[in-house]
Amino acid sequence: MRAMQIPSDHPLLLRIVDDLAERGWSRQNIFLPDALTRALAAECRQRAVEGELAPAAVGRGPFSEIREGIRGDRIQWIEPGQVDACDRYLGLMDSLREALNRGLFLGLEDFESHFALYPPGAFYLKHVDRFRDDDRRMVSAVLYLNDAWLPEHGGQLRMYLDEGIEHDVVPTGGCLVVFLSGDIPHEVLPATRDRLSLTGWFRRRGNELF
Repeated sequence: MRAMQIPSDHPLLLRIVDDLAERGWSRQNIFLPDALTRALAAECRQRAVEGELAPAAVGRGPFSEIREGIRGDRIQWIEPGQVDACDRYLGLMDSLREALNRGLFLGLEDFESHFALYPPGAFYLKHVDRFRDDDRRMVSAVLYLNDAWLPEHGGQLRMYLDEGIEHDVVPTGGCLVVFLSGDIPHEVLPATRDRLSLTGWFRRRGNELF
C-alpha cells in the first residue's frame, strides 16, 4: 500500500490554507484524480453491499444515539493499511495537515475519516462538527464521490456563513470542501439518489471535559 503525499507547499494546498485564513472555508472543485475518486466510490459501495456501513449516531461516547430524524447517513471509519485507494487519500490529507499547521499554526496532530452514504431522502439537520465536551476537531474535510451528479439530484451541503449568507455545495465527485469545525454551521439536504462522501476531521490535542 502506498501513500499519496504531495509537498505541503503545493499550490492547491496553499489555496485551501489561504481560504481558511480569509473566510473560514474552502471549496476545491477538482481535488482528486478521477481514477482515485472512482476507486474510493467503488470501495464505499462495496462496503455498503457487504453490510459494513452502519447507521450514524449523533452525540459522542455514552451520549451517542441513532436518531434518523436528525441524520440518516450510514458510515464506516477508514484505517490505514486497509485498501490502496484509502491509503492514497489519507496520504493527501496528511499533506494538507502539514500545510495547515505550517500556514495557520493549528497544531493538528491527526486526521480521522469515514465513508458516508446517504440513501435517497436522507439528510443531516443543521449542526456544527465540534463537540461541546471535546474541542479536538479543528478543521472538517468532506470529499464527494458522486459520478455525474446534477443539481436537481439535491444533496447539497448548505453552509451558514456570516451575515445570514447561505452557501450550497453540489456534491460532485472529486470536490473537496474544508471548513473550520467549530465556526460554520451546516446541513446536508435530501437527495434523490445515493450520496457518497468521505467525511473527516483534522484534530489537535484536546481538553476533554470527562
